[in-house]
Amino acid sequence: MDAQKEALQRIISTLANKNDEIQNFIDTLNHTLKGVQENSSNILSELDEEFDSLYSILDEVKESMINSIKQEQARKSQELQSQISQCNNALENSEELLEFATRSLDIKEPEEFSKAARQIKDRVTMASAFRLSLKPKVSDNMTHLMVDFSQERQMLQTLKFLPVPKAPEIDPVECLVADNSVTVAWRMPEEDNKIDHFILEHRKTNFDGLPRVKDERCWEIIDNIKGTEYTLSGLKFDSKYMNFRVRACNKAVAGEYSDPVTLETKALNFNLDNSSSHLNLKVEDTCVEWDPTGGKGQESKIKGKENKGSVHVTSLKKHTRSGTPSPKRTSVGSRPPAVRGSRDRFTGESYTVLGDTAIESGQHYWEVKAQKDCKSYSVGVAYKTLGKFDQLGKTNTSWCIHVNNWLQNTFSAKHNNKVKALDVTVPEKIGVFCDFDGGQLSFYDANSKQLLYSFKTKFTQPLLPGFMVWCGGLSLSTGMQVPSAVRTLQKSENGMTGSASSLNNLVTQ
Repeated sequence: MDAQKEALQRIISTLANKNDEIQNFIDTLNHTLKGVQENSSNILSELDEEFDSLYSILDEVKESMINSIKQEQARKSQELQSQISQCNNALENSEELLEFATRSLDIKEPEEFSKAARQIKDRVTMASAFRLSLKPKVSDNMTHLMVDFSQERQMLQTLKFLPVPKAPEIDPVECLVADNSVTVAWRMPEEDNKIDHFILEHRKTNFDGLPRVKDERCWEIIDNIKGTEYTLSGLKFDSKYMNFRVRACNKAVAGEYSDPVTLETKALNFNLDNSSSHLNLKVEDTCVEWDPTGGKGQESKIKGKENKGSVHVTSLKKHTRSGTPSPKRTSVGSRPPAVRGSRDRFTGESYTVLGDTAIESGQHYWEVKAQKDCKSYSVGVAYKTLGKFDQLGKTNTSWCIHVNNWLQNTFSAKHNNKVKALDVTVPEKIGVFCDFDGGQLSFYDANSKQLLYSFKTKFTQPLLPGFMVWCGGLSLSTGMQVPSAVRTLQKSENGMTGSASSLNNLVTQ
């Protein structure tokens, strides 16, 4: 009976998965159908615009050529009209002179005849008819303005749709996910010298495999990529995967998308657990700040006596103190009842807040930055069993580094109530590397990746990131991959001093 139930359950699970797969495919088909309709309408509009533009250019060229012909006609007509006018004047003067010469032949007086002959000779010498060029200044030839559009007509007759670039192929082997960056590489299936640029699209997802249509983030677009690879940097990997697709574009058209590729972007992403924090801490996702008005009053004072003189560690964006009196907190009577809820995960002088995601295996990395005025804080990890009055580093279930900027400046590593002073400069931002399976907790200068300290132990329970703060605040960066520089340093760290065992011989605070 049980075996049949198990078999039936497997069948039900298989059918449910197949139904989900088919439904996702139906959604994809509907989305594609809608895209075909919308894109067809857009392309028709673009085609109308292109032809209207072509018509407009032809009209402009025609108008320009008509103007050239009219200007040439006007120039030549003016030249010819001027010549005709000059010739008419010369002809009129010549005819008048001819008539005068003919009459002079009838003069009988020798003296008058001689006088008339001299006048005719002078007038002939000066006559415009003998100075005229009897050749037209311009010809009637207008062939230099003739056109032959046979080639252009042939080109217009061969108008066709521009070949669409083929879909590129993303090469997963050449893609690289490292240091909170993703490098995507692709190639064209065949050489295409008309490619002008590429468009890369990406989005985050928690689903492996092909992109889903429903319940997915919108694609983010990176346009005008000239090469065949692109690097996205400064990412926060708050999803398990990223989808990528790319398409090629020439001057007029974009090709089809490549087959989408899903790359794993594994990283520890967590927030601060507000329900786990001390009442003196104000917690918002990845920030924590000291809030002296949030103390629990009498309970804090009573429990505080049990930890008097103990070390205070910091919660993210909250200060911890070391060997100094507790800051004054508002009594119960001086503030409204039930301020900020009824949290009691940590109390007394354990100004602590934990992360909301447990670490049970693998290698993980996150970074912490303290406010400039932060008096005291600690950064580390702890088992879930950390007591409500316990402070980071003062138990055998927690490990941390502690920074104290109050009265005296100290930087130290703490575990099991043992302290080791660190002779290094406190960095602006601290990187935390946790190798659960390898039993290693290391702290780095997040900017230079200089190793600050390493604990070596065997973790036997799930770990939670832990933070303690007194007078100040911390901000947290998660969703980060283990930096390549940190991975490279892991081999050499195994031979360095500064392990948890080295704290066993140190005196307690």
